[in-house]
Amino acid sequence: MSSAEWSALSLSLQVALWSMLIMLLPGIACAALLARKQFPGKALIDAIIHLPLVLPPVVVGYVLLLSLGRHGWLGGFFYDTWGIEIAFTWKAAAIASAFMGFPLLVRAVRLAMELVDRRLEQAARTLGASPWRVFLTITLPLALPGVLTGMVLAFARSLGEFGATITFAGNIEGMTRTLPSAIYTYTQTPGGDGPALRLVCISIAISLAALVASELSARWLSRRIGLAS
Repeated sequence: MSSAEWSALSLSLQVALWSMLIMLLPGIACAALLARKQFPGKALIDAIIHLPLVLPPVVVGYVLLLSLGRHGWLGGFFYDTWGIEIAFTWKAAAIASAFMGFPLLVRAVRLAMELVDRRLEQAARTLGASPWRVFLTITLPLALPGVLTGMVLAFARSLGEFGATITFAGNIEGMTRTLPSAIYTYTQTPGGDGPALRLVCISIAISLAALVASELSARWLSRRIGLAS
């Protein structure tokens, strides 16, 4: 592999890891809210969270560019206050990937939390446990297989993100060129079939390994906490 291919691979792994970490806590919070609370506007919140699944990724990238670009209302604040520029950096790629993977994480965690036996939570509350303690010691541990599955799905989605990333972060070699944008670039370059095919095979191998690891880890965790035989 050439240095440009290694650069695209390492940047993709870095972006996918950071995007997964960025969305983890907000994703668990949103999933808990949707799984355990009833409130006016819940259907609207649910629809907004899942909107990136149906929107063209370019639309998500453009909205991020308008809001977090140097002249955006939030991006301008970051740049003028702390000198932080987000658009067209690897941080933009991580944020774009996080937005696109967020619905998958929330959905997996929410389904896992909805399967947790409510009687266990109610028993803990009758013994005097606070709602936070019930969540941290009963709900979240029992939903761990779903959390793990959601994390891996979000990681794999981030690894394959293209439309929002190229709109918000660009396609700058060594800075924002991830695996999908590198594959796109090679397919548009004479003689780029070989590198493009290598990166396609690497993408498939990493995504497949992540899904298999997720399934095995979820089964192991389920056995550890007594959810499966």
